[in-house]
Amino acid sequence: MPLWRVFIFVSVALNVAALPLLLHQYIVSHPHHPGVISPDQQHHACAPPPGTSGAAARAPSTGKPSVTSDSVINLDHGDPTMFEAFWRETGDAAELVIPGWQTMSYFSDVGNVCWFMEPPFDQQVRRLHRTVGNAAVDGYHVLVGTGSTQLFMAALYALSPADAAEPTSVVSTAPYYSSYPAVTDFLRSGLFRWAGDANSFVGDAYIELVCSPNNPDGAIRDAVLSSGAGKAVHDLAYYWPQYTPITRRADHDIMLFTVSKSTGHAGTRIGWALVKDREVARRMTKFVELNTIGVSKDSQLRAAKVLSAVSDGYVDGDASRHRLFDFGRRKMVERWRMLREAAAASGIFSLPAETSVRCNFANETAANNPAFAWLRCDREDVEDCAGFLRGHKILTRSGNQFGADPRYVRVSMLDRDDAYDIFIRRLASLK
Repeated sequence: MPLWRVFIFVSVALNVAALPLLLHQYIVSHPHHPGVISPDQQHHACAPPPGTSGAAARAPSTGKPSVTSDSVINLDHGDPTMFEAFWRETGDAAELVIPGWQTMSYFSDVGNVCWFMEPPFDQQVRRLHRTVGNAAVDGYHVLVGTGSTQLFMAALYALSPADAAEPTSVVSTAPYYSSYPAVTDFLRSGLFRWAGDANSFVGDAYIELVCSPNNPDGAIRDAVLSSGAGKAVHDLAYYWPQYTPITRRADHDIMLFTVSKSTGHAGTRIGWALVKDREVARRMTKFVELNTIGVSKDSQLRAAKVLSAVSDGYVDGDASRHRLFDFGRRKMVERWRMLREAAAASGIFSLPAETSVRCNFANETAANNPAFAWLRCDREDVEDCAGFLRGHKILTRSGNQFGADPRYVRVSMLDRDDAYDIFIRRLASLK
């Protein structure tokens, strides 16, 4: 080896060896410098809070902290913690133990278009839809995603021609889900771009997003555009009996669902798509493969167990079983009654009119009780309803994020009872 290389190697080695000593001296000399973490600070950062046992400190998160009468009530997000009360009563029906050796491979079912989907998840998705009667599954490919948002992106990728001169326009009827524009344009793709309200769109090539029941206003929607070059993606996240009457078995080309709103397990991060066309299903699967190299098998197995517990509740008409949709419907009926009474007591808010039709699942007439309230502030001096409510420690999402008037806000109806009760009392007191 040339002598000069030996000198360089020795110099680098000496500098690397000296680096820890220099860092130690710096920490001792500058213990309060921003970014410097002393050994004592490291100990306290890793130690449990005073009065907390090590076991409690290692316990899983329970989500948002409890609230008091003076807390800020955050109803901006649709965090479905209302369902915790139901699942606490089901015992081990939805519990799952995964051995350390299981779910280690990337692959699940190599013969399936969606090769990373666990067969039990596929089976339980189909079983639940047959139980509820809200979507056709025969002749459809089931795809799994990390939440339905990933599958929404996968659908845009699959439906957008790669050789088009311009990005495909993505539209939805206003008020539309606030994440549609943000997610569509987040990566500034050359394949597609957000083009706004479907009612004002002019053109033949498009992808129309149809959310039904609609987020934010709960309206039942159909596609408004019709063109041979246009495509539709149906977001049916809320088409479940706790929110709306099941009037037909949906059979659209692409339908998106999620455990977040069907069972309340938002943290599991699992969604699924029902797709008719094999090539579209293959391209959507390719997107998920390139995006995240599949979907967590642990989450899939947990979701399969949860969906199985839901379907089991409706076996043989046994009313003594734990029934998720019955629980959810009772809660939503009660919450909407409370909200309408609070709006009437205040006198400055209005809500969409209640509608009722026959529900095929419940086999009776049922009201529409959406997961979100589309609340309007009618006070003449209030032009920004979200800002007005924020001043009273109520966080909501402004109508302008949905392509609508800022005098409207979207209010989540799915929070825990303590937060919802405080919200109702505050709203009723506003004049």
